[in-house]
Amino acid sequence: MVKTEHSEISTEEPWVSQAEIFDPKNMMEKLNRFADEEGLVETKKALKYAAEKHAGAVRKGSPYAGAIPYIIHPLTMACQAHALGIRDDRVLSVCLLHDVCEDCNVTPEELPFSKAVQKSVALMTKHREEGESEEQMDRRYYAALAEDPCASLVKILDRCNNVSLMALSFSRAKLTEYIHETESFSLPLLDTLRHRYPQYADAAFLVKYQIRSILETIKALLNHSGEF
Repeated sequence: MVKTEHSEISTEEPWVSQAEIFDPKNMMEKLNRFADEEGLVETKKALKYAAEKHAGAVRKGSPYAGAIPYIIHPLTMACQAHALGIRDDRVLSVCLLHDVCEDCNVTPEELPFSKAVQKSVALMTKHREEGESEEQMDRRYYAALAEDPCASLVKILDRCNNVSLMALSFSRAKLTEYIHETESFSLPLLDTLRHRYPQYADAAFLVKYQIRSILETIKALLNHSGEF
């Protein structure tokens, strides 16, 4: 047991209930139903494909949440996009497929989906070119994303989901690094998305509020502990 000012917290069991929060079956059922009702052919196909490719993979866990099935990440992004009013088959498909190439040894050209989906997934797959520094790679990567509205939106949803969960698994150093990258590249990309692609302006506004709120909360906590 760990004593705090107001209570005792057990360190033996996760205090985040995966069964209540991280439920892939429930999300799969919802997204499949949405796809059937709304004629989202590639989204339905992407659900099955992503589940197969990410089968058995887990996200980095922590003493607080344990190991989380990796498929939770793309499923949450697709559910959030749908909840924000996005009904674009390409966007929802790319939400589900965006990490397949990077994590599952598949090239964008091998994806059994439309050329448009392949293109957006390719843009989201980060790679370092010879001689590039980390910052040079990030600048090239985000500049390319900004030219594609689908890839831009999915990247912002990706960052939002990662920011939402980073306190569960990131070290303090990684938190500081991730906050810096988010403020330097992700939030400017979000502003570009809002102004360049008005069809996504409302969704971008809501996601920016969520990301900014989480960042400021974590920065305040890090500052209190002497990290910022």
